[in-house]
Amino acid sequence: MELTDEHPARSVADLLGREPQGRYEVVVTDEAGAPVVIRNEPLLDDGTPMPTRYWLVGAAERLAVGRLEAAGGVRRAEAEVGPDALAAAHATYAAERDAALPPGHDGPRPFGGVGGTRQGVKCLHAHYAWFLAGGDDPVGRWVADHLAEGVDAQEEADEDADDGEGEGAP
Repeated sequence: MELTDEHPARSVADLLGREPQGRYEVVVTDEAGAPVVIRNEPLLDDGTPMPTRYWLVGAAERLAVGRLEAAGGVRRAEAEVGPDALAAAHATYAAERDAALPPGHDGPRPFGGVGGTRQGVKCLHAHYAWFLAGGDDPVGRWVADHLAEGVDAQEEADEDADDGEGEGAP
């Protein structure tokens, strides 16, 4: 596989748990320079359409978003983000991905918007990845806000626990 970035293949493969099946570029890294988001080519190496342009690969980010999803985040995001804003995001995402198809491509094409869905919210990870990569994604913004709230709530709980240590002890 030919890499399109300066990161070693093993780092992305390790984060994915498998070898990537197509070309990609690391577009977001963490403070240590490790990949957080990759941008996939719209076709895999074998020509299969790849609807997910932005993929969240950072382990900590995937875990945090997974917890948000497990807590009903997909339904909540879909209920709280306006359908017109979501439809516009899907259209913008699809247009960007489709513009990256090779000139004259007449084979199968990727479909849908964020994460390959045509409407609604399928996967918070895909929305958050695009948002982190600079996309104007209202669901990704919703995820970022709710992840920040979760961090703030955890820090507050930790501070409360620290403040109460030793109280009432003999």
